[in-house]
Amino acid sequence: MSVHKAIDGRAVGIMVVLCMVWGLQQIALKAAAPDMAPTLQIGIRSGLSALLVGLLMVWRGERLHLAGGRWRPALLVGSLFGLEFALIGEGLRHTSAAHMVVFLYTAPVFAALGLHLRLPSERLHALQWGGIALAFAGIAVAFFGRSGAGVAAPATLLGDALGVLAGAAWGLTTVAVRCSRLSQAPATETLLYQLVGAFVLLMIAAPLMGQADFQLTPTVLKSLAFQTVVVSFASYLVWFWLLRQYIASRLGVFSFMTPMFGVAFGVGLLHEPLEPSFVVGAVLVLAGITVVSGQAWVRQAIGRRRGRQERC
Repeated sequence: MSVHKAIDGRAVGIMVVLCMVWGLQQIALKAAAPDMAPTLQIGIRSGLSALLVGLLMVWRGERLHLAGGRWRPALLVGSLFGLEFALIGEGLRHTSAAHMVVFLYTAPVFAALGLHLRLPSERLHALQWGGIALAFAGIAVAFFGRSGAGVAAPATLLGDALGVLAGAAWGLTTVAVRCSRLSQAPATETLLYQLVGAFVLLMIAAPLMGQADFQLTPTVLKSLAFQTVVVSFASYLVWFWLLRQYIASRLGVFSFMTPMFGVAFGVGLLHEPLEPSFVVGAVLVLAGITVVSGQAWVRQAIGRRRGRQERC
């Protein structure tokens, strides 16, 4: 039985790099959107990444295990993964990359709610319920605290709503993996199902949504290369390696850095504006995510502080 290590300096450094990469994902999609719709970009990158994962599995001698009913959860997670990115692709047509990355990373909240209903070992504690309330309060502030000025406000609201739905789809994907036979499958196999599902769904959806036209500009090629090799292939494999080495709940706490990097990159690279209400809402959302994902860490920190106070 493997023993997972506590977080050390190496894990922190890797997580910072991963969160920067994931924060750049929406920026790359948005930057190349004038030449290729985000939905089509994600569909192509998913197919190319699936090919890379498949070649890696062949090299390792790994095989697919669809017998015994495993094809059902494989189909489910592939469909949910494709739905998540279909929502992201459409949402980025209406809202900023900074908004999308914050609302997408509400996924841990939805995953925690789903696992609470399905697995007795994943019951939420009072502190986590407080984090969920905080996150949803942040969403409400970001949505309804707007000034309403500008003709783009209704479209932005639609894009933000699609971002929240994408986060819910991501959270449900986590629940589907944890509550099915895929929880025992190799990480590469599960990732392959997700990538293939996204490729099939999005390559069908793109022409139906009128998003199949494109121009192979240098920006598009750079975006596809970054998303295919760095995001969907390398970063996910590194993430799965970290999960095998370190305590998962401690790693999850670092997820709050991704939307922070995403907002910073959106403002710095794409010159996206930030409304005060969105900033306040984003802070509340990130605080809620941190509490939900790292409640054990937070409880331990509170316990140590109380212990020091009692000794004094």
